[in-house]
Amino acid sequence: MDKVKNGPREQLERVVLGPLVRTGKGYRLLVGGLVLVVLWALFAYSTQLRDGLIVTGMRDRILWGFYIILFVFFIGISHAGTLISAILRVVKAQWRTPVTRMAEFITVVALSVGGLMPMLDLGRPDRIPNLVLFGRWQSPILWDVLSISTYLTGSIIYLYLPLIPDLAICRDRLGNEVPGWKRWFFRVASVGWQGTARQKKLLSIALASMMVLIIPVAVSVHTVVSWIFAMTLREPWNSTVFGAYFVAGAIFSGIAAIILVMAVLRRAFHLEAYITHKHFINLGYMLGGFTLIMMYFNVSEYVVTGYKMAGETSFHFVQLMVREYAPFFWLYTIGGMVLPGLIILFPKTRTFTGVLVAAGLVLVGMWMERFIIVVAGLRVPLMPYDPSWYVPTWVEWSIMAGAFAMFGLVIAVFSKLFPVISIWEVAEQYEEHEVKEAPALGRSLPATGSLRMEPTSEPPAEGADHGPGGTR
Repeated sequence: MDKVKNGPREQLERVVLGPLVRTGKGYRLLVGGLVLVVLWALFAYSTQLRDGLIVTGMRDRILWGFYIILFVFFIGISHAGTLISAILRVVKAQWRTPVTRMAEFITVVALSVGGLMPMLDLGRPDRIPNLVLFGRWQSPILWDVLSISTYLTGSIIYLYLPLIPDLAICRDRLGNEVPGWKRWFFRVASVGWQGTARQKKLLSIALASMMVLIIPVAVSVHTVVSWIFAMTLREPWNSTVFGAYFVAGAIFSGIAAIILVMAVLRRAFHLEAYITHKHFINLGYMLGGFTLIMMYFNVSEYVVTGYKMAGETSFHFVQLMVREYAPFFWLYTIGGMVLPGLIILFPKTRTFTGVLVAAGLVLVGMWMERFIIVVAGLRVPLMPYDPSWYVPTWVEWSIMAGAFAMFGLVIAVFSKLFPVISIWEVAEQYEEHEVKEAPALGRSLPATGSLRMEPTSEPPAEGADHGPGGTR
């Protein structure tokens, strides 16, 4: 990078832009491993494409399996990224600045991976255009296609807008230290950003508009996802609160995903000075809050339906509580809600490590919850026949591994193309904080140092979240 002064902003730029210039052996090994897993998943899918869905464990009675579970899981993760980022921007939460970029990108990646799953579930990808050409607009599946496409488009725009000033920084700072194609990319993607007053004003208006629009879009998308189940004639899915339940579950699992991805990127790129334990604790509070919401929905759902025990509810309750799917149900209930809630509740366990453990438990539990909804729900007989079983095959296991590998691979590639922290937002927040604090402390601003946001430091003054600054 070009020689710059050793001030806080320059220190921030060196740390955040460093991964765009340097690539270590560990990164190459990680990317190589993820690529191999994705290639194996493609081989498994080629087997399914050649032989048909008979190579999977799905049959006429349990006709959905891993693919739809992964669809709901990844779409759920995606909602928290942009939704949390937008809400935190709207309420001007000062601590959110280093977090938003990662949250917004998780949304785009998870949506892209999750959106592929129904295509795999179709078995015949050549029939995908028929959804648009001959689709029945009264079908919730078509609503889903439309809502996810809209949300993905909005999320990409919402991710790109605050990237523009940082891409201009990359254009001006990295110089000949990056390949020619990267210099061309930064020049084109920064769309001539110079940090003028007019550019700042237009970007601020665009960001404000998008963060208000994206919140109802995000809520509506997972509501529509829930309607695929709730509007199907299945006893366990006969619920009017599935929309709110799915939205809460999406944010719940999404917060957990953000925490874990943040921890990995923080460690890999040495961002400890900017993503502090305070950020994890604050996200832990949000995780704890949604733990209570999820508990409320589960108690409401099972108490109301269990009290009446109408239709096939008793069969469903028995298989969940004490028989075939009891391990999944209690792992979700205790491991995915009760234990994370207790970890966040007590100060001794509400630590950096404790929040990571709670987030991991939540993700595992929420995957189990989607398995229970899909597989256990379909296992309830519609007619007096013996209940069927769903046993996933090596093809489905391979494609699931490939989906998670693709999620990690795209994030790894992103970290080499874009700054994972919003440089201009963090720098402006820090500079305003320093300017306001210096007179009160009776000392001059430090000439050097990192842009550290310690958990014990006083937050910047209200209103410090101004429009984007230009490159300097």
